[in-house]
Amino acid sequence: MSAHLLGLRTLMYKTDDLERSKAFYTAVLGFEPYFDEPFYVGYNVGGFELGLDPDMTDVVKGSSEVGYWGVDNIENSLKAIIAAGGELADEIQEVGGGIKVASVKDPSGNIFGIIENPHFKIEV
Repeated sequence: MSAHLLGLRTLMYKTDDLERSKAFYTAVLGFEPYFDEPFYVGYNVGGFELGLDPDMTDVVKGSSEVGYWGVDNIENSLKAIIAAGGELADEIQEVGGGIKVASVKDPSGNIFGIIENPHFKIEV
């Protein structure tokens, strides 16, 4: 069984000030986020997601980015990644709008995120 990675989808930054970060990225990108909630802000940047997450639990400020690889079925993909030697870092969680994320540590301790996002469409 393989994880069936669909390609890089999301780069997420943890933030201790969601409103300030949202204002910064809106100014830098020149457009508003497509998803804007108190628990997460998401921008579609050329078909990829730049995400802002205000949960700073166990985060060292400035060292918090996680790349998320798109999958069709997060449950099956997580099982396959763990079977391949990944160590569970964060359980599967619904983050709003039917979007699910989870993460594992690779053999070197790097965080490897996966995301099942039914709303994600690559723009050309």
